Amino acid sequence: MYKNIVVPVDVFDAGLADKALSHAKFLAQHSAGQIHLIHVIPAFSPVLTRGFISDARKMEDHLLNTAKEKLSELVKKNGLAEDASHIYVRSGNVRDQVIALADELKADVVIVGSRNPGIQTHLLGSEAANIVRYAHVPVFVVR
Repeated sequence: MYKNIVVPVDVFDAGLADKALSHAKFLAQHSAGQIHLIHVIPAFSPVLTRGFISDARKMEDHLLNTAKEKLSELVKKNGLAEDASHIYVRSGNVRDQVIALADELKADVVIVGSRNPGIQTHLLGSEAANIVRYAHVPVFVVR
């Protein structure tokens, strides 16, 4: 039933990632599914990087490589089958990039880790809430 599972991951918050990945692993094992981990790097504002374009590119390359390494470590740490796990690092808006990947892969489900809501989440919204609101497939939120 869940052949393509997309899991957005903040590589700098392993605890939250581990929760979502344990659920993804369970679903994938019971349906011979593929797990697609995605980390989204916020896009740099052109206004802020004007005059520093080469430095901004170096920073983005560094963040890209670091994110790929950390995603690979998460695959190993969580005991995910390497042949059934795929990593993606994109730049831009988290919600838009996660939904775009889910659409590209014809994902069956998105599994998102979330913290218990605090005042900031209620006032500003959260990435998980935005994904739930706009995704075209079921979204499981893991706390």
